[in-house]
Amino acid sequence: MKIKPLFDRIVIEQLEAKQESFGGIILPSQSQERPQMGRVVFVPEEKNKPEETKIFVKEGDTVFYSKFSGIEYKFKDRVLTIIRQADILAILEE
Repeated sequence: MKIKPLFDRIVIEQLEAKQESFGGIILPSQSQERPQMGRVVFVPEEKNKPEETKIFVKEGDTVFYSKFSGIEYKFKDRVLTIIRQADILAILEE
């Protein structure tokens, strides 16, 4: 099954939260902060977005996004977030 985002929406798979602090203390799941970094898994197809909308990310990009942006849901044991492209702050290039 594939998700087809519309307009300028992007589907991101969250990267795993850190299991331990910088000092090496293991954090319980309640104390772990929601990650603000993820991997782009779906972008809108050309027919699902207006002509004037340019998509700057592609599937597979690792991105940083705003903390409280988007709608989070579980899909086949994956935590996915649908966000607007404007909520993406940066693309991580390696």
